[in-house]
Amino acid sequence: MKIREISAYRQWQPFRDGTYTCSGGRSAEGFDSLVVRIDTDEGITGWGEMAPLGAFYDPAFAAAARVGFAELAPIVLRSDPRAVSQVRRLMDLHLKGHPYIKSAIDMACWDVLARSAGMPLAEMLGGRYGESVDLYRSISQMSPERMAERARKYRDEGYRRLQVKVGLDPDEDIARIEAVREAIGSDIVLFADANGGWSTHQARRFLRATRHLDYYMEQPCFNYEENRALRPDCDRPLILDESIDSLRALLRANEDRVVDGITIKIARVGGITPASQIRDVAVELGLAVTVEDTGGAEIDTAAMIHLSLSTPAEYRLHTVDFHNWVTTPNGIGIPATRDGTISIGVSAGLGIDVLAEALGGPIHRVKG
Repeated sequence: MKIREISAYRQWQPFRDGTYTCSGGRSAEGFDSLVVRIDTDEGITGWGEMAPLGAFYDPAFAAAARVGFAELAPIVLRSDPRAVSQVRRLMDLHLKGHPYIKSAIDMACWDVLARSAGMPLAEMLGGRYGESVDLYRSISQMSPERMAERARKYRDEGYRRLQVKVGLDPDEDIARIEAVREAIGSDIVLFADANGGWSTHQARRFLRATRHLDYYMEQPCFNYEENRALRPDCDRPLILDESIDSLRALLRANEDRVVDGITIKIARVGGITPASQIRDVAVELGLAVTVEDTGGAEIDTAAMIHLSLSTPAEYRLHTVDFHNWVTTPNGIGIPATRDGTISIGVSAGLGIDVLAEALGGPIHRVKG
């Protein structure tokens, strides 16, 4: 089997709940998504998607992803998309770094591989542990009162896990998480996510002032060394997200005894191939695992669900339903969220029907 045609599409996906704000006042109005389509000489089509959260969240931005695709498309043309590791190495050989540019191509290759085998992606990735995955919903930075109101809204929609965006002034952040906890009661799992926005002294102030609250601490400081220095003062589970950009980063964090769990974002590490490798090693190390991404709609959400379902349940934290964050769909077939969980069927590949007409014409296409 060979790739006979590879195409890229651009889709703007506005946020359903308006501006999304995280630490430092950085904000975005939606996802600028890159969707990749691979057509093979045997008539199988695979799809992939990646969307950075603006240009401020990761070392990634949408315009670069489009330019990078144009660089890589002729390189992978005529490759066997089922040989996912070979395609990954080929991309790495011709484009150093920039893993996010490779992510949607890698995802589309996995979709082809699973479709050609007649298997759902979760089964290709090791098997399905249960029928559904817990979801979290992120509460964008606002006043404590508005964040409490938003928390009640998400709780009433069925979410049982909420991520409170902190990482600004620690005194204001203390008020934010206290207001949210008071608003939703004790039976909702809370994550305080600073997105690396604090210095160590700010993080210590927050941690010491909130010891009476039950929550997970996520990526308090941007720099790994700062998080390592903070660990002795963190008397609750510590999750690293932005610091986990490779298998090497995971191994270092585990060796230093910094982490209780990690968040793997598919685009950050370069696709399903490296994401599944990092996931498998984290499970062997006994760490809690969240598999998600930096953004997207149904195509990307489907990949996150499959990777999450194929993570042993006792090590799995949750994932996120990005397709419900946005108002512009690119696929159908993901069941409605239910009681704060999400699932996916047993159709081959990603298990969804892509709405190709919603994508418009391709912005780049290579045939061979």
